[in-house]
Amino acid sequence: MTLRVTGKVVTPTGVIRQGCVEINGDRITAVAEYPAKRDGHWIVPGFVDMHTHGGGGHTFTTGDADSARQAAAFHLGHGTTTLLASLVSAPFAVMRAATAALAPLVREGVLAGVHFEGPYLSAARCGAQNPEFLRDPSTDELAELIELGSGAVRMVTLAPEREGALAAIKLLTSHGVVAAIGHTDATYAQTRAAVSAGASVGTHLFNGMRPIHHREPGPVVALLQAPSVVCELVADRVHLHDGMLAFATSTAGPERTALITDAMAAAGMPDGRYELGGQEVLVADGVARLARDGALAGSTLTMDAALRHAVGSGVPMPDAVRMIATTPARAIGLGDRVGALRAGLRADLVVLDDDLSVVRVMRAGSWLE
Repeated sequence: MTLRVTGKVVTPTGVIRQGCVEINGDRITAVAEYPAKRDGHWIVPGFVDMHTHGGGGHTFTTGDADSARQAAAFHLGHGTTTLLASLVSAPFAVMRAATAALAPLVREGVLAGVHFEGPYLSAARCGAQNPEFLRDPSTDELAELIELGSGAVRMVTLAPEREGALAAIKLLTSHGVVAAIGHTDATYAQTRAAVSAGASVGTHLFNGMRPIHHREPGPVVALLQAPSVVCELVADRVHLHDGMLAFATSTAGPERTALITDAMAAAGMPDGRYELGGQEVLVADGVARLARDGALAGSTLTMDAALRHAVGSGVPMPDAVRMIATTPARAIGLGDRVGALRAGLRADLVVLDDDLSVVRVMRAGSWLE
């Protein structure tokens, strides 16, 4: 039975003001014009969040499967139909246990994979990462996690200046795992070397990185310049000024910039005390900071809010949709399955009103109740 969803359809090539997405089973079968008396709601692809630590009071960072399931359900209600479970720096035993616990959810389709943000990061740019757990990259550890996950490990963020980083990047990419650069004090040259080795993502660009200097451009410029790199952006107006969001987007283009939430458990929850990677987090006015030093500790962002912030900052709607779905899907190797309203892809879509608030969410051809 064919289902038709009509409205202003945002496709990879533009907006069909009076359009229709046809769905059969769990697949999109056609996207076409559908003349009607009014444009209707916005119809956009399901959001793809390649970097989130939790939400709705639940977390991915402990590796608890029930908590992970609840966090994914929370973000699904905000239009995120595909996400990676992002973990923070931890001892290797915790990384192994989390991989074993979350791999079944990846096979089930609740998660698109696991993202290890650390522990192979810079102490000088650790941000909210626990400095106690930071260390040099280990190819032995990574090889064991990749084997244990059987496809569950999809991305690893590391600092390219740490000893063994280039070997780790080569190992990751040889197994189809995305190597990302973040929480780094690397020079421009060190960053370029990591990109040449195969790194293809810049983790929350600007944040947790050596800042730009006109005599030492550092990792930000190197990542923005690299045609093979997708740069993550936290569009919450806390991590980035709107001017920096616009600068990065105009420099790299929407095909190389991806909106992320970097959300932690407090997303969708009241202000108060929370935890991230064993460290106390205080949330006030929706901003999450470490209790010990005030460093930003992820965000309370959801992807629908990120879309609204991006459009509000001047990013055109088609570009913002590409940044919140198509580009991140491609960055994590899922562009042939999700991330766009195109025939043959999984039927993931979000219906938005004119204020870009979520009206309905469909995942794999089924409406979310």
